[in-house]
Amino acid sequence: MKHTFAISAVALAGMLCGCQSQQQLVDEMQSDATHVAQRRGAFELNCPAATATVLSKEMIQTPVVNPRWAPPERAEYTVGVSGCGKRATYLVVCAVGGTGCVAGGARNEIQSGQ
Repeated sequence: MKHTFAISAVALAGMLCGCQSQQQLVDEMQSDATHVAQRRGAFELNCPAATATVLSKEMIQTPVVNPRWAPPERAEYTVGVSGCGKRATYLVVCAVGGTGCVAGGARNEIQSGQ
């Protein structure tokens, strides 16, 4: 019982103290996420001049079932890329303390601006 209470107290303290730091992490990783989406979009749109805009961002909260095997915290961004009369949207995920971000097609329909 004491062990469960201690774990709960530590988790609660982490959530209360971590809110601002999580937002700071999301903000810090935003430029990497934008860059990854811009590069993928420039390739898929066949438009080196394509630009990227962050549409939304948030820290993913994964429930911890076993504290010994907790998944890494991840920031998730929705990034719109446009250029050469086309646009696309990408879902970008960055792991906290990881080595980079991954851009996946949220909707891989390249839309023409016509």
